[in-house]
Amino acid sequence: MTWTAPILPLAESAASCGGIGTYAWAFGQGVLVDLTPCVYPLIPVTVAIFGAKGVSKAKALFLATAYVLGMATLYTSLGLGVALLAGGAGFGTWLANPVVVVPLVLILLALAASMFGAFELQLPSSLETKLSSVGGAGPMGAFLMGLVSGLVSAPCTGPVLLNLLAFIAASADQPGGLFFGGSLLFTYALGMGTLFFAVALGASLFKPGPWMDHIKSVFGIALIVMAFYFMRPLSPALSGFVINPQWGLWLGVGIFVVGVAAGAVHRSFHGPMSEKLTKGAAVAVASFGAILALNNFMYVELTADWKQVETLDELEAAIARAEEAGKPILIDFGASWCNPCHELESQTFSNPEVEAELAKYELIKIDVSDPSEDQEAMQAALDAKELPSVVVYASDAKISEHVDTLRAGEPLPEPSVHVTTFVPPDEFLSRLAGSGVQANASICSRG
Repeated sequence: MTWTAPILPLAESAASCGGIGTYAWAFGQGVLVDLTPCVYPLIPVTVAIFGAKGVSKAKALFLATAYVLGMATLYTSLGLGVALLAGGAGFGTWLANPVVVVPLVLILLALAASMFGAFELQLPSSLETKLSSVGGAGPMGAFLMGLVSGLVSAPCTGPVLLNLLAFIAASADQPGGLFFGGSLLFTYALGMGTLFFAVALGASLFKPGPWMDHIKSVFGIALIVMAFYFMRPLSPALSGFVINPQWGLWLGVGIFVVGVAAGAVHRSFHGPMSEKLTKGAAVAVASFGAILALNNFMYVELTADWKQVETLDELEAAIARAEEAGKPILIDFGASWCNPCHELESQTFSNPEVEAELAKYELIKIDVSDPSEDQEAMQAALDAKELPSVVVYASDAKISEHVDTLRAGEPLPEPSVHVTTFVPPDEFLSRLAGSGVQANASICSRG
């Protein structure tokens, strides 16, 4: 039995560097940011300044496009920069280190507090004035204004942007991480640009009001859930916190709804003490419900007989057991911070037809979230430094003859199958069949 790691809401649906769910989530973040008090009131003013007022709708749309491309250039550059830095530094492995995780969690919780109004993030007035004067009429002016708009609106956009950048950094070690970082922030910028396009085409905006602070509260709860996500690799108790999977998800959703109804979003921390206490309790309840729902939603039960291996002695014993029984060997290297590893568990290994086939294998799991010397030797010998790594040997591979090589961390013979990214059930079974390892298995349709 195992559990997958919750990412952010909707993000886990495509966490292997950028499926449609992840991009929809980022786009929605951009739209919601526009509805905060730091951005929303400035939209019609900004459109008028860069020249969209009093011109044809076609030209207004052209200028709005230039402005949004300016925003996209800024955010895409940030996404690429974070992916490059984090990918090169192995940021994913740091997520199992409390020295890295605890400060990150504290920052996210502080940003959540700012969303609830505990304090205001504010640029120096002199810098804000200079940034606001950048640009002018025409497409180049609109582009330059868009380029600096992220800095001007930083009090509201900053926490959300840092949230996205932290998520990109956590995924940077995976294949395609660089493209993912840039494209996710580009999508976020497009989300922010939707209202600018609407105003440029003459659409009327909603009247500003307290509802904009409610949007900030939504972001505050999201940041709390994000902080919980980064804490999960540090504690099996956190990652394994689920209620009965038959109804635990709905219990979490119900608790979240109760918290929202009690005032997690619409009440304020700026009212009387009774309202502050009610708001605080409601935020705690809503956050707990969201966390519980996510953990239960990501729960997956593997019925196949997986053996956890931590030492070379245990691996040697598993190999000997497989050879004695005439079974092929499948070794799955994973980590608590590896998103595609969790996708393999939740979508591929838990597939009924895949599990039926895997019953014929000696199944070995090696968790390298914080690898020991033995586990590092296993990774080196099996060429499993890149995660995920699923290594398959045929029943006649006679790996036991290479135990000395394994203990030295030197490369073992080439495996029959080596999977280094997420693959759906049908492709996984196809690879097994094509290698000659799979016996009497039909190719499943993806369910």
